[in-house]
Amino acid sequence: MGKGSIILLNGVSSSGKSTLAKALIKRLPDYFHYSIDDFDLVIERMEDRDHGRLIPVPTEYFYHRTIAMFADKGVNLIADHVIHDPFTRTDWLESLAGYDVLRVGVHCPPEELERRERERGDRRIGQALEQLDFVHKDEVYDLEVDTCVNSLEECVNKILGRVS
Repeated sequence: MGKGSIILLNGVSSSGKSTLAKALIKRLPDYFHYSIDDFDLVIERMEDRDHGRLIPVPTEYFYHRTIAMFADKGVNLIADHVIHDPFTRTDWLESLAGYDVLRVGVHCPPEELERRERERGDRRIGQALEQLDFVHKDEVYDLEVDTCVNSLEECVNKILGRVS
């Protein structure tokens, strides 16, 4: 059994990564969607945040290694992620070196990010703009999409054109 392939969707909160991942899954039945937000729920259930009893390791550390574990067993993943700081970037690169990863930068203009945050109502307004300072800085992508300029279908087709 060979290693599974990974499609990394990296972008700020509200940039459209989850919507894009859900659309890709419909066209890539051999892939599974695995989001940092979903994984954070696992960590949240383990911790007692009300009393400050927290796991003293960044969530991303475990998230990256579970991606590798799935891929080691031949599972193809669409990883919906926010690479938001130097640790996360370095750990991603080190943990998944040697894996087949299609790196996709998911972009959206600041005005649209703010509109989406207000519309969703489940995110702190301004979170996406704060993340913009780092998320795409110095990243090298195989492909970049803009979920505001391009339709969902156009973004999906661009990615599908690069999936081996």
